[in-house]
Amino acid sequence: MKKEHKLVWAAMTSLIVVAVVGALPPAHPNNTATHEQTAAATQSVSGQIADVQKTSFTLSIGPSHTMAKLGQQVQEPTQKSMTFQIDKNTTVDGKLKVGANADVTYREDGGKFIAISVRVS
Repeated sequence: MKKEHKLVWAAMTSLIVVAVVGALPPAHPNNTATHEQTAAATQSVSGQIADVQKTSFTLSIGPSHTMAKLGQQVQEPTQKSMTFQIDKNTTVDGKLKVGANADVTYREDGGKFIAISVRVS
């Protein structure tokens, strides 16, 4: 009879432990960026392609082109140029060629503009 009590007690204890462990929330590190943080870090600009290199291209942005910064449209008062780095994660829709218009979504990293996506029209 003592063996039966020990066996029942061990089984009940095991069930309680399993229930407690199953009820705990999963442990996830808090170092992942949320969608809002990622969206705030990206910007977009439209302009005309002025130069194309193997791992970069330059976009001329003038008074007739706009930049989207933090959800606001900003009209550029003067002509300016921006050079974008292209990496293995950059998606390019169309062919990068001088004189073509392009819409670029990018992020800043260490003072450099990294193209996330480019749509050439």
